[in-house]
Parts: sequence; structure tokens; C-alpha cells
Amino acid sequence: MGKHVLLIEDEPNIVEAIRFILSRDGWRVDTHADGKTAVEAVRNVSPDVVVLDVMLPNRSGFDILQELRNDPATEALPVLMLTARGQTKDREAAERIGASRFMTKPFSNAEVLESMRELAGV
Repeated sequence: MGKHVLLIEDEPNIVEAIRFILSRDGWRVDTHADGKTAVEAVRNVSPDVVVLDVMLPNRSGFDILQELRNDPATEALPVLMLTARGQTKDREAAERIGASRFMTKPFSNAEVLESMRELAGV
């Protein structure tokens, strides 16, 4: 059975691109677009890996990551942060909070696959 990812992203074209890349590689892809209910979605879905956008409606990816890291049930969950802004301060904030990996949009298909395989230990 393939690995399971929860993609928390609100841009439909990014969602479709990542869904296509990962589905083709055998991943089961669930998606969620609202920052406010993202942590609840992670708990309900129990994915192997989370792909989390920094800029989401109603709540930032940094706040979501902080909450996941403060919960014993999700503190070790691999989280790949996505951002349109590749600024150093974003990367540093993500690492400080506990992102497993950080990727800037636009990204290459190969970069997404390689990161996801590493995070899932495939």
C-alpha cells in the first residue's frame, strides 16, 4: 500500500500539480484548504506526511505547524512547508517551529517526489 499525504493548500493549481505528481507515484492524496480547520483535518486523516502551505485562509501555516508540534500525537509527524516567498526569515521560522523540510514555489516535480519519499522513509 502506498503512503498517505494530507496536502493543506488553497491554490487549486498547486493542489492539482502536487496531487498529480504524488498519485502517479502511488501516494494517496487528501487535500484541505482552510487554515482554521487544518489541525483537525490532520487528526482526522492521520497522514504519513503533511504538505503545509505558509499562506492559508484564516490561519498561517506557521501557527498550524506550532500546534502540531505541541501535540504529542502529531509532534513527530513529517511536515513539508511550502511557500511562495523563499525569504530566509520564513525558512528560519519554519525550521525553528519544527518543519521537517521547506520548499519554495515554484518547485520541480522531482524535488517534490524526492522530498516526500525522504520524509516518508520510502
